[in-house]
Amino acid sequence: MRLAASGFTLIELMVVVALAAIMASLAAPSFSNFVNGQRVKAAASDFAMAAVFARSEAIKRNAVVTITQASSGATGWKDGWTVAAGTVPLSSQQAYSGVTLTGPAAAITYTASGRLGAAVDTMTVSGTDGSTRCVAFDLSGLPKSSKSTTGSCS
Repeated sequence: MRLAASGFTLIELMVVVALAAIMASLAAPSFSNFVNGQRVKAAASDFAMAAVFARSEAIKRNAVVTITQASSGATGWKDGWTVAAGTVPLSSQQAYSGVTLTGPAAAITYTASGRLGAAVDTMTVSGTDGSTRCVAFDLSGLPKSSKSTTGSCS
């Protein structure tokens, strides 16, 4: 009496592997866009949180606190930024890969009252996939990050 064989045949295994490869190749571009979008969202959120931190420190220390570009200004905000009270650095952020940040030409300054020292242009955070987020500042100096549907911040 012969027992029935259990398991997979080589042909069944090859069909499953081929189907898995096809499904993975279809999902890869979509996943790549998702990762790029999350990178943009994280960079915009980190910049907004740095502004909240700078505002909080200005009030707490009763002193001027600035957010400056990490570089000498030649490459802009894409190299990161530093939050400092006078000459004392409080925090810094390294550059993000695949993300472009464009915004104010000068440093962002919070006065001891927690208000902005001068009007600040909107920070635009763009990814390689075309996703864009905007970090705008209200009259009191609080930042707000939002998704741009037009691809630019105005």
